[in-house]
Amino acid sequence: MIAALYVQTNGCYFGIEGVDPWDEARDARKYDGPWPVVAHPPCQRWGKMSSGSPIVIKLTGKRKAVGDDEGCFAAALASVRKWGGVLEHPEHSKAWTHFGLNKPPRSGAWVVADFEGGWTCCIEQRRYGHHARKPTWIYAYGCELPSLQWGKGERQLDPAIVARIGLKRAIKLGEVGGKGGGTNSSARIYTPPAFRDLLISIARTANRPAQLAAE
Repeated sequence: MIAALYVQTNGCYFGIEGVDPWDEARDARKYDGPWPVVAHPPCQRWGKMSSGSPIVIKLTGKRKAVGDDEGCFAAALASVRKWGGVLEHPEHSKAWTHFGLNKPPRSGAWVVADFEGGWTCCIEQRRYGHHARKPTWIYAYGCELPSLQWGKGERQLDPAIVARIGLKRAIKLGEVGGKGGGTNSSARIYTPPAFRDLLISIARTANRPAQLAAE
């Protein structure tokens, strides 16, 4: 068994044998074992717009506090270290600096993440089924570290979007510009099944350090 923490209700982690999904209603901050975990803590307060949308800030003059995720990342990191498993966040997540984790190279390879026994790497989710490159940082603890599909890919824009709005604007919109926008972030944040399966496979090699120590 593994526990999938901070996942979408009825999303890709639901209905899978051997996976115990924890969505918002269950509050993954309360997870207390005993299974290794795959953690997807919310990233809004740790990313490029961690202070909020520039338009909203301009209109209201109010900024969000960087890292104010109600303790989700801290709890996810603690669960991974306690029970073994993996955690994923977007590349350049400010959580890495905040929690003293080394930043992995975009080119790939596992590198030492901390003095706790963790490891980290960067991969692009396009290599596992996403329609954008979506570079992602992974933190692993107590697991076997497989060789992954490393490397920095080339930008791939939708030809139909380029033809309709021009190359300059298409580049500004990005690789998911033609697949939703505004309040619809599903095209950007969804987890491809192959990437999900990769994270589950890594977590299932965990030695469950907390449970083993108690035995």
